[in-house]
Amino acid sequence: MNEKKLKRTLLIIGAIVMAFVCLFPFAWMIIISLTKNATFLGSPYVHFELTLNNYRTVVSDPTLHFLAYFKNSVIIATMVTLVTVSISAMGAYAVSRIRFRGRLMVPIFVLGVSMFPQISLVGYLFKFIEKLGWINTYKALFFPYVAWTMPLALWILLSYFSQLPKDLDEAALMDGASRIQALYKVVLPLSAPALFSTALLVFIAAFNEFMFALLFTTDYRARTVPVGIALFQGVHGEVPWGNIMAASTISTIPLVVLALIFQRYVVSGLTAGALKGE
Repeated sequence: MNEKKLKRTLLIIGAIVMAFVCLFPFAWMIIISLTKNATFLGSPYVHFELTLNNYRTVVSDPTLHFLAYFKNSVIIATMVTLVTVSISAMGAYAVSRIRFRGRLMVPIFVLGVSMFPQISLVGYLFKFIEKLGWINTYKALFFPYVAWTMPLALWILLSYFSQLPKDLDEAALMDGASRIQALYKVVLPLSAPALFSTALLVFIAAFNEFMFALLFTTDYRARTVPVGIALFQGVHGEVPWGNIMAASTISTIPLVVLALIFQRYVVSGLTAGALKGE
């Protein structure tokens, strides 16, 4: 076997191994969700019995409140995505286009603040939110989520905006457009890949966040899917792995669909900052 064939064979084997490692947890999740009386680390395929009872229970059992959790997650994640991307777009435009003193310190400051772990801030946030009377409301999650996802969105958009020619929006300004008009009519339409990738990453981050949702919510009226699933419990206190995996599968489907639809934009948006000079 020559060197070229050996390299190709190793690449194929490596790709298969990586695909197996990445896809096996999802495949196992689906198997458990379709298995009757399943255990997480057991052997469901030995006595495998195809059933959709776990899905029926998750969707129809009023004591699980799964649909309420799912609705809360979608609403909060959507609101956070719209606000975060909008504010980050204006911030990235200002830093990349407008010259003012200390403008380069803005993204560095935002990045520095984002390095604080959630656990170091959650105690102070809880006291502050409790004093405002926001515990177990959408507001208790909305504002922390926006602050938490803002650095990611700002840096992605800043990296992309920096690659766009300044002559485009400067021409719009010379034609009488304001800065806001130049942003929304010139820069943003050209930044669709970055906007889509940023929105998707922010949505996934807000949808999957666990710590804030665990501490700032108390019941199904504001609790999100990750916390709701984690608190699933059987009649006698056992862990209902079938229900948990069925709920996890249902919750994963929207994220997978979004990733598949916008994967082209995500790749181009995230790699744009590395193409300077090309």
